[in-house]
Amino acid sequence: MSQYYDLGHETLWNPSNGASLLFLRQLAVFEEELGLPSGIGPMENDECQVDPAALGVFANTLLAKDLRTHHAVVRALTEGFLLAVLALAERAGVEIRWAEPGSPDRVEVLRGKVRDLDRCMAR
Repeated sequence: MSQYYDLGHETLWNPSNGASLLFLRQLAVFEEELGLPSGIGPMENDECQVDPAALGVFANTLLAKDLRTHHAVVRALTEGFLLAVLALAERAGVEIRWAEPGSPDRVEVLRGKVRDLDRCMAR
């Protein structure tokens, strides 16, 4: 079994139910943390629609927050989710604002990890 994250009739991501459930639970946590809707969901009949405009705001806000923090534990707890959100956002055609003063090394590491994860995410 799997679930579908769609933009119109295009499937952006088709993860297993287990991966999707974990992602959606984390999504709820970060929506509350940021005070923003993610543009994803609701999941109905194993399908949800993605709103690229809302996802863009959410993804870029999450990225900016990550790039500003120097707390190693917060980064570790956030990174996997952040990578999945950024990969999904890029698939949705969202422009990611990678530039953040003082963080060029972190940006390059994240960009590489997003590319690697994107190759693993089923469509």
